[in-house]
Amino acid sequence: MRFEHVCVEGFTHLLPDEVVTSDDLEARLAPVYDRLRLPAGRLELMTGIRERRFFPRGTRPGDISSLTVQKALKQTGLDPARVGCLIHGSVCRDQLEPATASAVHARAGLPQRCMVFDVSNACLGLLNGTLLIARLIESGEIDAGIVVGTEDGRGLVEGTIDTLLANPDTSRQDVKLAFASLTIGSASAAITLVHSRLSRTKHRLLGGVCRSDTSAHTLCEGGVEAAQHGDDRPRMQTDSEALLHAGVNLAAETWADFQTELGWTNAEVNKAFTHQVGKAHRKLLYERLCLDPQIDFATVDWLGNTGSAALPSTAAIGIEQGHLQSGDKVALLGIGSGLHSVMLGLEWSQPS
Repeated sequence: MRFEHVCVEGFTHLLPDEVVTSDDLEARLAPVYDRLRLPAGRLELMTGIRERRFFPRGTRPGDISSLTVQKALKQTGLDPARVGCLIHGSVCRDQLEPATASAVHARAGLPQRCMVFDVSNACLGLLNGTLLIARLIESGEIDAGIVVGTEDGRGLVEGTIDTLLANPDTSRQDVKLAFASLTIGSASAAITLVHSRLSRTKHRLLGGVCRSDTSAHTLCEGGVEAAQHGDDRPRMQTDSEALLHAGVNLAAETWADFQTELGWTNAEVNKAFTHQVGKAHRKLLYERLCLDPQIDFATVDWLGNTGSAALPSTAAIGIEQGHLQSGDKVALLGIGSGLHSVMLGLEWSQPS
């Protein structure tokens, strides 16, 4: 898909204050590590993640997303009255019904005519939301839209630790399947899109592609099983090694489609932001795509994997730190369990 009239007016992020290190998590798991003779430090060694952040217990994703939208409106200078669509795109939501986007819409003071709904697709919700809003702008139905999401990994991480500790028969295989859950962190992010005639930045969204391999949908599964675990915190099981290779294989196929759609060669791609999983994923991804890892900007070492907020919050931080220059062709390389991939291409203009 190609766009002629869509601009990314801004990437916005909001991070929690509480920092939890990988050493902190392994200290809590010491009884399991000692019994299974697992060496301390393996979590950071294998993933490259030294710390992640958590919002306070009891935080509702919609409350944080509301603040992120307000920050996005202030950052971009966009008149709230021009926002024609608000999408909440994270895995974490306030409740099953109504849409978390409803509370965000009310607190952000957006107009009644604004379309409001949730989109959920594992780590790709915000990128899927970006494409939906871009299509609405391109068709002339709306002038501007915001996709926002807040992921809070505290419940998953702490629930996973408690489950491993509570089971006297926890095995090395159990730890292996739970390992990816211990990499999860928390963050909130928003992407603001506008019609080019309204844009101050002129950062163009040129287009993108989507591709799926749903034969691999069982490699990473999660949900709430209160009857099994005794609480309502989510749990996940992930075949990390199989997911790594299946995800990178899908990314390579998507990248070929992306290059054809946008007419880009590898040499023309100046900068990139990817989903933040771990050091092994980053290394293998850039090798398979034949891209120079120097074009990448990473946050996974200090934020962990923040789900759907990972790529856009990393982009926001990278932009703040001067990673992008005027004229850069920027690739957004999204991969999510299911398996699905979304890749988008931007042409960066003068810094806003």
